Amino acid sequence: MTRAILHDYFRSSAAYRVRIALNLKGVDYESRSVDLRTDEQKSADYRALNPQGFVPMLEIDGLRLTQSLAIIVYLDQHFPDPPLMPADGADQAHVRALALTIACDIHPLNNLRVLNYLGGTLGVEEAQRDVWYRHWVSEGLAALEALAAHRSGAFLFGNSPSLADVCLVPQLYNARRFDVPLDAFPTLVRADASASALPAFADAHPDKQEAQ
Repeated sequence: MTRAILHDYFRSSAAYRVRIALNLKGVDYESRSVDLRTDEQKSADYRALNPQGFVPMLEIDGLRLTQSLAIIVYLDQHFPDPPLMPADGADQAHVRALALTIACDIHPLNNLRVLNYLGGTLGVEEAQRDVWYRHWVSEGLAALEALAAHRSGAFLFGNSPSLADVCLVPQLYNARRFDVPLDAFPTLVRADASASALPAFADAHPDKQEAQ
């Protein structure tokens, strides 16, 4: 049986995505904490494993995989049940667009290193950083709501979880942490509730990880 090592940080939304995917695929893994609060990801030892110095990184099948979506695609290809992408090519493009709206358009503007740069190097006050955060998250979620609504079901696409939901749940967790209002996004909230009720998603939640 495959056993993997996930270099992880409990509140990293990118690592959260990979935990969900590993759980959905039933892949046994060991979590090794990389504490972003103390810049452990910048250490020489970690950069020797992952030159980019980010989490997550997954060691599996003799490989060191980086970038959460690349890791999840690998898992979906090598552990095909349950599938995280629909069979039809047009449907795949739609689900991929939903996922990338989160992973490429929302998340990068609001991750920890950006917030730290705003607060440290640029001297932006915490209240202003929170305004920055809420603005870009709200703008991105509004676009995602419009993209998803017409083809959603219980989940962002149809009635089974997909790559889009794997990205959505961590993003809404972060949105709630920063008090982003979600009333305008009923499709997203419904999909998040459906996914979060599944053990694979619930067990990946930051609060369920060992104290890190």
